[in-house]
Amino acid sequence: MPVGPRRQLVFMSNSELSYRFLFQIAFILAVCRLVGLMTRKLHQPQVVAEMFAGVLMGPSLLGLFLPELQAYLFPKASMTVLYAVSQLGLVLYMFLVGVEFQTELILCRLPSVVSVSLAGILTPFSLGALLAIFPINNTDFFSSDVQPWQRMLFLGAAMSITAFPMLARIIQERGIAGTPLGTLTLAAGCIDDAAAWCILAVVLASFSRSPGIAISAVAGGFFYALTTLTAGRRLLSPLGTLAERNGGIDGGLLAVMLMTLMVCAWFTDAIGIHAVFGAFILGVATPRGIFARDLQRHLTPLTANLLLPLFFVYSGLNTRIGLVNSFSLWMIALAVLFAACFGKGIACWLVARWNGETQKDSLAIGALMNSRGLMELILLNIGLERHIISPTLFTILVFMAVATTLMASPLFEWVYRKERVPLPAPRASASDGIG
Repeated sequence: MPVGPRRQLVFMSNSELSYRFLFQIAFILAVCRLVGLMTRKLHQPQVVAEMFAGVLMGPSLLGLFLPELQAYLFPKASMTVLYAVSQLGLVLYMFLVGVEFQTELILCRLPSVVSVSLAGILTPFSLGALLAIFPINNTDFFSSDVQPWQRMLFLGAAMSITAFPMLARIIQERGIAGTPLGTLTLAAGCIDDAAAWCILAVVLASFSRSPGIAISAVAGGFFYALTTLTAGRRLLSPLGTLAERNGGIDGGLLAVMLMTLMVCAWFTDAIGIHAVFGAFILGVATPRGIFARDLQRHLTPLTANLLLPLFFVYSGLNTRIGLVNSFSLWMIALAVLFAACFGKGIACWLVARWNGETQKDSLAIGALMNSRGLMELILLNIGLERHIISPTLFTILVFMAVATTLMASPLFEWVYRKERVPLPAPRASASDGIG
């Protein structure tokens, strides 16, 4: 009996999975670069091209017009492999972002960091909770067994998230990763996302009737960050000394660091926050100097140009953008977008200005903090898989995530052009060559 298309999606040998996965990578990288050539003319970074490439290769476009080709390129059986490799790329990249993170710049701007992060959490969360009461308050948007307070928490968390990995890449591609502006925005975005994931843990705990999930996420995340940045930093210090003595890191040191990275990412993922935070905090605690420079030199090219695009594309492959098909749904989608921009972008701009930041920097902070991107899509996929939200609300929130991400880079460049100040010159760092 011949094997039908549906059976081919499920039953594949290891050799079939292997060669199909290799072709997937080649196809993904080619499409990402082609889309990148077009988006660059629209002043969009490569990360936006990768997000769009995922949507184009998914069910929204390729699956709509050429379903057989889409099923062949991305069979269901291969998605687990693609997901695992994409997570590896994300963890490595966020570790490198942490390695380049300059904590001394936060200390001199601590009031601004705390204020901006609080504004970026509380304002959009409040607006999201209000939207969950009206008009997004029925079974067309949430499952029937979801209580009102659960709707408020979930939608508030969805509105509060900042797309930390995407924000980090936009900041690096614009050459401001080591500047006070870039560091302040990254710090505020990191705090916002950590809070949003903790809120999501509370929602998931309410469905599983296990408060231990929420407690482990909040308490475990705080314990991990505190321990890594104090005792962990001291334990890693001899590695930096050894690298200075030898004039660089060898294979043994690199293996030890990668092993430590994977353990840290596993721990924060296991307690219910996300692997990226474990990777980022470890990067912050990593010794600077030759050790940090060699880590960036060894890991950045492969991570940024091969592994990381798989993360953005995988998320795009799981999105559908054709379900908003009525005037009332579009009005709700626009209301969600307005609340997202007001609650995140405008609130962060006003609070940064209130804390003494320049008008130019305050506007730039608001524009960058307003992007949600694919961390939002991860959160939404969790909500969809756990039957918290409906496919319709999922699509509306995806629209909001894509729109706010598209706004970030053009608004940032417009702010500097409006002030007649040139964009910061790119720094010589591990981010060189990305995009």
